[in-house]
Amino acid sequence: MNSFEFNKIFAAILCAGITAYIGAFIAKQLVHPHTPENNAVEIAGDAIESGGSAKAAMPEPILELIAAADVEKGAKLSKACAACHSFDQGGPTKVGPNLYSIVGAKKAHINGFEYSGAISSLGGKWDYLELNKFLWKPKAYAPGTKMNYNGVKKPEDRAALIAWLRTQGGAALPSAAEIAAEKAELALPEEESPEEESPAEEAAETVAH
Repeated sequence: MNSFEFNKIFAAILCAGITAYIGAFIAKQLVHPHTPENNAVEIAGDAIESGGSAKAAMPEPILELIAAADVEKGAKLSKACAACHSFDQGGPTKVGPNLYSIVGAKKAHINGFEYSGAISSLGGKWDYLELNKFLWKPKAYAPGTKMNYNGVKKPEDRAALIAWLRTQGGAALPSAAEIAAEKAELALPEEESPEEESPAEEAAETVAH
C-alpha cells in the first residue's frame, strides 16, 4: 500500500470520527432529558412501616392480660433494666431510680434523684395505663427523657413485665373500671363500612332501572 492510499484511509477515519463527535454534540443540545421530581407511583413508607393503620400510633390495651400474665417471664424481662434500676425495697439508686412499688406510685417521687424535665413535668401516677404507654415507647411518651430504652413492643411482654412489677410492692390487680378506661383510650377507630340499603330502597332502584 502506497502512501497515497494510506492517507485516504486515515482521512476517511478522521472524518468519520469528527462527524460522530459533532452529531453527538448537536443531539445533546437538542434533546434535554428530564428526571421526574416525584416517583411515578408513590410508595407510602409510613403505611408500610405501621401496617397501614393507626395501630403503630398507640400501644395495645393489656390490663385484661395482667391477672393471667407470666410473672416469671416478666422477671426475666426486667433483667434488661437491672443495669440502670434496682427493684427491691430500699434498693439503691443507680443510673435510674429504684422501682420498688412503682405501680401506683407518684411520678418522679424519689427524693434526691435528678429526673429529667420530661419526666418530672408529667404529673400524675404510674398507674397501669400510664405504665403500659410508657413501656411501649418511652421516648414517645416522654420526649426528651434521658432513658435510653426502645420499649417493649409485644403486648404480652408488657403485661408480663408489669405483672412482675406489681409483685414488687402491694398494688392490687387492675379493676374492671381501669380495664374499661384503658380500652376506651387505646381503642382503634373502627373502619367505616358502607351502609346497607333497605329492601324498599333496593326495590325502588330495581324499578328505576
